[in-house]
Amino acid sequence: MTAKTLMIQGTSSSAGKSLLTAAICRCFARRGVRVAPFKAQNMSNNAAVCADGSEIGRSQALQAIAAGAPPTADMNPILLKPEGDSHSQVIVNGRPLGSLAAAAYFRRRSEYWGVVTDALDRMRDEYELVVIEGAGSPAELNLADVEMVNMSVARYCQSPVLLVGDIERGGVFAQLLGTLWLLTPEDRALVRGLIVNKFRGDLRLFDRGVEMLQTRGEVPVLGVLPWIDSLRLPEEDAATLSEKSFNPAPTCDAGGINVVVIQFPHIANFDDFDPLENEPGVSLRYVRSSGSFGRPDLIILPGTKNTIADLDWLRSTGLQQCIMASHDQGSRVVGICGGYQMLGRRINNPHHLEHVRSRVEGLGLLEIETTFQHEKQTFQVETQITDDAIAPGTQGQRVRGYEIHVGQTVSQSTWLQRANLSTGSVPPANASDGARSADGRVWGCYLHGLFHNDAFRHAWLRTFQTFSQDSSSVNADDVLTTSLDRLADAFESHIDIQQLEQIIWHQETSK
Repeated sequence: MTAKTLMIQGTSSSAGKSLLTAAICRCFARRGVRVAPFKAQNMSNNAAVCADGSEIGRSQALQAIAAGAPPTADMNPILLKPEGDSHSQVIVNGRPLGSLAAAAYFRRRSEYWGVVTDALDRMRDEYELVVIEGAGSPAELNLADVEMVNMSVARYCQSPVLLVGDIERGGVFAQLLGTLWLLTPEDRALVRGLIVNKFRGDLRLFDRGVEMLQTRGEVPVLGVLPWIDSLRLPEEDAATLSEKSFNPAPTCDAGGINVVVIQFPHIANFDDFDPLENEPGVSLRYVRSSGSFGRPDLIILPGTKNTIADLDWLRSTGLQQCIMASHDQGSRVVGICGGYQMLGRRINNPHHLEHVRSRVEGLGLLEIETTFQHEKQTFQVETQITDDAIAPGTQGQRVRGYEIHVGQTVSQSTWLQRANLSTGSVPPANASDGARSADGRVWGCYLHGLFHNDAFRHAWLRTFQTFSQDSSSVNADDVLTTSLDRLADAFESHIDIQQLEQIIWHQETSK
């Protein structure tokens, strides 16, 4: 059986393609349809690890959860993880193939195009409906003959396309109509509906706008979607962090825990901290300058795609001095993955994987040493907490998450024991993970997703004197489920579902 397809393309980046794909997956999953997401090529350092150790974009993992389908590499066969201004690590079928400049990557298009189409064919053989997400805009004319994620995919499977415009940024008529008019007749014929996204205020004010779009674009408008406040879902990439970065530093203690997350230039997997941000007793900010640092109770050094470059940046911005001074004044410091490596005495880079330097000194807050290896480790894992130094009462607790790193870290103060590794990935060199200071005020580990474990998070937060003992009741899975249902409910309320189903189910099946 070959699944029907529906493709979501946008007039620009951040038009809402990822969320709308998740919404459609959720809507049809609730109707009993076997549905799954697909994105041929994603560019993001915010990755997820599948059960077999393969990496895919975080947005496709979220969409899979929305669809009730297990995340697999076929949902995102090519993932580009930026390492600098001109190079990205290329992940193909969930495994890293190396680092390429953009020109070199496009020269290998014919090879990668086969990867894309094979993955899509497998998805269509397994599901009833595949919801395909595009990237950027299909009207990027300079890339029309080499792109592998927009109209090339729609043409391959003759998928109907919904074009999404972002009214929040203004110029939605130019966005939608201009994109339509720049498409070739063949591609324009595939666009079966328009969606206006992120409308604030009274939707009736855009009734005339809908008529104008339909008249001039000769394509039906399926609906106008409102702006949805407080939608607590993982972000696709770091672009959205700019809104959180400019929050002013608190000038007084208003209660609760004041948390600062360092926003590295190559920050990765920052959805690790969504459960903390969702706690009512926590104030969490992303900081990229010393001027907005303030006086935090807790400093978090997150994951990064380029540990050495971001450690240099930490020093050049003055943030290292802020961290060290705050630590001396009593602030706690936590590092996850690359941030954990930075907390150590030194990082060895004998193979020059991330930088030309063979060795760099760390912050020295933990007695650990890290060495970068050739082979990347990616796996889901369950670990057991081996002592109570970080959070009393947690010894023996099991916590789940995933690891993505090339560093091997030697520690004499481990506090996690690895167990139940997923298959298909490079196994860790050590059975233990993590390091901590004697008093538990500084600690780190490789375990992404640690704070999604409710029992550990709540026990640890209660060790802060400024945290209300009654506040730690948030369930991370419930927050995700509720947000996905809110998203789907809003979509169903404002989109012509009958017309959408007509577009999906009455198309000709084609590979």
